[in-house]
Amino acid sequence: MPRTAGSTLASPGTRELVRRFYADAWNRWDDLVPERILAADFVFRGSLGDEVRGREGWRSYRDRMRAAIPDFHNEIVDVVVDGDRAAARLRYSGHHHGELLGVPGRGRRIKYAGAAFFTAQDGFLTTAWVLGDLDGLRRQLP
Repeated sequence: MPRTAGSTLASPGTRELVRRFYADAWNRWDDLVPERILAADFVFRGSLGDEVRGREGWRSYRDRMRAAIPDFHNEIVDVVVDGDRAAARLRYSGHHHGELLGVPGRGRRIKYAGAAFFTAQDGFLTTAWVLGDLDGLRRQLP
């Protein structure tokens, strides 16, 4: 974004924050991205039902998913944005190699649907509440 005299670089919009959350922080596992897009006191409720706080809390949740599904991938199907709020419809996929929902991994491919609801403020995501089709996921686990 170009700067104009007397202005500062505009912060990313809510849609762009959601896109970067999935493309960079999740799919690329880029540990530098959370400082750029997540508020220091970010509250995340993941599809597995856990609620974590802060960037490190989110990283620990993400890393537990990565241990279970090393190639875990988030695909944004649709995003609706209203100012500082966003809702995303998602598809998750990968291969189940580590323990997930109490089930040891056996390398099977998994795919399930989800939705996420975000709030943003001052150029950072402040909350995310994720709902995943855990019933559909459990049916795929051995």
